[in-house]
Amino acid sequence: MILILFHDTKKTGPSFHIKTMPFHLSSRKPGSKLSRLSILVLAYFLFSFCSGLVVEADSSVTNIGAIIDVDSRVGKEQKTAMTLAVQNFNNNSRNHRLNIYFKNTSKYPVQAVSTAKELIGKKKVQVIIGTQTWEEAALAAHVGKPAQVPVLSLAAPSSIPLLTQNRWPFLVQMATDSLEQINCIAAIVSSCHWRKVIAIHEDNSYFADSGLLPTLSEAIQNVGASIEYDLILPPFSSLSDPEGFVRQEVAKLLRKQSRVFIVLHSSLTLAKHLFREAKQIGLMGRDSVWILTDSISDLLDSVDPNLVSSTQGAIGIKSYYSERNRHVLNFKDQFRMNFGLQYPDEDNWDLGIHALKAYDSIAAIAEAVKRLGGYNTSNPKLLLNEVLSNNFAGLSGEIRFHGGELKQKPVYKIVNIVGRSYKELGNWSSKFNFSERHVEEGSGVIGFDNMNNMLSLVTWPGDLDRVPKGWAVPTDIAPMRIGVPQDDSFPEFVMVKRDKKTNKTTYDGFCIDIFEEVIKILDYPLHYEFMPFDGSFSELVGNVSNKNFDAAVGDVTILAERSRIVEFTQPFRESGVSMIVPVKIEPQMAWIFMKPFTRNLWMVTLAILFYTSFVVWFIEHPSNEEFKGTWKHQLGTAMWFTFSSLFFAHREEIERKYTKLVVVIWLFVVLVLTSSYEASLTSMLTVPRLEPTVTSIDSIRKTNATVGCDGDSFVEDYLRNIIKLQNIKTISSRESYSEAFKNGSIAAAFLELPYRKIFLKDHCKEYIVTGPTYSFGGLGFVFQKNSPIARDASEAILTLMENGKFERLKKKWLDSPESCSNSDADIKTKRLSFESFWGLYLVSAAISTLCFLISVLRLLKKKLKDRTELAYDLSRTVEAVPNTIVRLGQYLHGGRPKSLRRRRSFNKWNSSKIELISPSDPSLIFQPSSLQNSELPDIIE
Repeated sequence: MILILFHDTKKTGPSFHIKTMPFHLSSRKPGSKLSRLSILVLAYFLFSFCSGLVVEADSSVTNIGAIIDVDSRVGKEQKTAMTLAVQNFNNNSRNHRLNIYFKNTSKYPVQAVSTAKELIGKKKVQVIIGTQTWEEAALAAHVGKPAQVPVLSLAAPSSIPLLTQNRWPFLVQMATDSLEQINCIAAIVSSCHWRKVIAIHEDNSYFADSGLLPTLSEAIQNVGASIEYDLILPPFSSLSDPEGFVRQEVAKLLRKQSRVFIVLHSSLTLAKHLFREAKQIGLMGRDSVWILTDSISDLLDSVDPNLVSSTQGAIGIKSYYSERNRHVLNFKDQFRMNFGLQYPDEDNWDLGIHALKAYDSIAAIAEAVKRLGGYNTSNPKLLLNEVLSNNFAGLSGEIRFHGGELKQKPVYKIVNIVGRSYKELGNWSSKFNFSERHVEEGSGVIGFDNMNNMLSLVTWPGDLDRVPKGWAVPTDIAPMRIGVPQDDSFPEFVMVKRDKKTNKTTYDGFCIDIFEEVIKILDYPLHYEFMPFDGSFSELVGNVSNKNFDAAVGDVTILAERSRIVEFTQPFRESGVSMIVPVKIEPQMAWIFMKPFTRNLWMVTLAILFYTSFVVWFIEHPSNEEFKGTWKHQLGTAMWFTFSSLFFAHREEIERKYTKLVVVIWLFVVLVLTSSYEASLTSMLTVPRLEPTVTSIDSIRKTNATVGCDGDSFVEDYLRNIIKLQNIKTISSRESYSEAFKNGSIAAAFLELPYRKIFLKDHCKEYIVTGPTYSFGGLGFVFQKNSPIARDASEAILTLMENGKFERLKKKWLDSPESCSNSDADIKTKRLSFESFWGLYLVSAAISTLCFLISVLRLLKKKLKDRTELAYDLSRTVEAVPNTIVRLGQYLHGGRPKSLRRRRSFNKWNSSKIELISPSDPSLIFQPSSLQNSELPDIIE
């Protein structure tokens, strides 16, 4: 391979790039090691010779100090990358030169102080790069503050400490914090519905200082999961027998329920032992999950293939960088050649993200030096400001700072280890969540909230064809231990019988059948064994919480206090507490015929009856002879008509069409009322009226009467603490309730809803429910906190309810016979109220009112018309009177009117319409007949 170095002035990034010829040098060892070394040595000396030709003797120099672990794989990659970056800059710079001094880190972070002082004091470095841990970076920055030497840290803290710039103003963070990676892990856990995880980490100063574990705990709690166990391994260098110690610690994981292992931080050497021991004891098999953070995943490209093969099926989180970038591709070739020359014993010469970040750190300094012109690097503040003002596309990503740290949020690659390598599943970022490929800003691509679209691509440990459950699946050798309450008060729910001859215990009942059907629905085998438990339900729940039992099956009530320590399934039966008291038979009452209707309904019925009577009378009396006469006769007729219509026995005929409409609606109202009344009264007369001997809980409190309840349940505490009842007697069996009622030792009993129904099934006519029912969460199965089986069992219970099997089991064990189907309720007939008929009354009143208004308008119209005609006739009569008087005067004086029309005048005076006038003064009445006896024969013929 031939390398060509050139200077590119058109780019805003680093001013040095590499061109390669097609000849490719493999990163593996395909042939003779000696021949390959010969080629590398020749190329190295040629490269060094060319480098010396470019650099001028009088150029200024910037000294850089690097504190790295030169013995680790990461340190070797960083050293090679930094050396190449310095050489590339020096080869392309005529005015300035970079010198780099490497110092090895120690297992004691405090020695970073002396190392930094040595570099500043003896080597006169203007910049320090590296540090393996965040603690070392902080200590070096503490030294660099008074000396005003910028410190570029390659270590990533879990979160950025507060007031970082004030405490360490010369600290520049070249690595982003680990919070984004922790959020990525939480998103994976949430997508796969894992409820418990185990954190594994190496206990060194880095991890203790970083706070990764609390950050992880908080992140997965936000998605409904928790850390079941934290496996802390000491630093590998401190172990005298690392293999034996790791084997002993890993064996502890077999006793834990979770099978989701998150390796937060580990050295490469310790990780090899960890994975090997985990594989040997079966923790790399089916239903196990391993999630590797970037402390290991970023080394997959350069690590020993044997380590990769021991983590088959693991999910890794790698730092993303563009592998197709031409600058990255060119640098890879250059890196392989130099890395193989310096470390020929390494099996893999490929680079990782650590090399790219180390290269970019030198590039950031080189860009700052270039902008300063090479003559002001002795001014540390100017150099720091120029470093922080960088904005270029580096090999590892965008290099731009804000507040002393990289502004660009990291992007992670989700990989799945398969064979001796890995396959990429997709990417994750805090902005786009999960995506199938890298998403650029402004591309319009929308990510996914979960990784469901990637899960089908994963090759899980043991070649499992589904998402692992993430917990230790019970086997025949180690079955799930399930506690069953040994309380025979209500065997319909749980019945435990022990055969003394065979010494075998059998389990039966509604709860047992439901659980067995649930197991059949699960898509994985679940081996279990029932174990009888003689104690209270609260004690049974406590035994599940402290892991004496893996689960509990029975009629266990879901309570908030219990839910805090265990995991309940979907309730398969409702629950609640109500009061049961003996009944007394109520004797028949003399006024029972008034009971079907409430007082309000009687009053409204009478009101609508009178109103209908009035409307019928008003419309009919002007024209109907049966509704005329004296006012007493009219009132009696109207009332009789309406009352008799109640029995459809009215005899009066109605003439007006509006009256008929009113009567039709009224008859419909009558039909509904009489039918309802008869049905209600019949029920009251035929069904016994069961009245409770105790009507309310308040009466229990006032009299301090004794009440009974189940002593093994939560009811006693509930009555004492919530309902405030003090005189409580515990009842041991179902039959004891009846005995206690009969001998008067209790006045009332408080039973849970499922038991109440069964008890009343056997005592249909003796007891009755009174008072309110206090509801609770229902009956459910109990599992350990965050158990994934609880979620699967809940889905199976819903399936049972939907496919009809649940109802068949319920009918088999719990349903009452028909003769007692209503025994759990108060069978006293409910009185009919106005609320049941207000719509009917509204229609009747509205129709009657409408007809009444129409009749009023028609009557007013008729009166107005008659008055108009009368006024017209009177005006004609008044006009004729003066002419008649004139003619009469002429006759009296011997004259005769010439144009007197006797018959016509007579007809006018004799008009029948005039006779209708009845003035109050009789003298004003004109009588045409009086003229016949007068002495005016010529006028009236």
